Amino acid sequence: QVQLVESGGALVQPGGSLRLSCAASGHRLSIWRTSWHRQAPGKQREFIADITRIGSTNYADSMKGRFTISRDNAKNTVYLQMNSLKTEDTAVYYCAGAEVGHTINYWGQGTQVTVSS
Repeated sequence: QVQLVESGGALVQPGGSLRLSCAASGHRLSIWRTSWHRQAPGKQREFIADITRIGSTNYADSMKGRFTISRDNAKNTVYLQMNSLKTEDTAVYYCAGAEVGHTINYWGQGTQVTVSS
């Protein structure tokens, strides 16, 4: 059993930065790959980036250069650093976990990021 909890969402000005956190509890060692996704109002959920337990990463092409995924295994936490935020980044941001050889098994409840002047 794994629980994922996102935090760090906020209202920020365009050009600002945020760091989101995804904390895992329960049988957290089951998760091999943790990913970030977002869903803006009226739009489909989109993939942002993912990271394995050993730190290998993948990014959606549109996210490279502004968003950085990282992790701290000692804290069982995955982060998403977001820089140079734009109004179009406004969305609910979700983290998700996948076991080895599986598609996504676990989802967090999401954290709201609003970029507005």
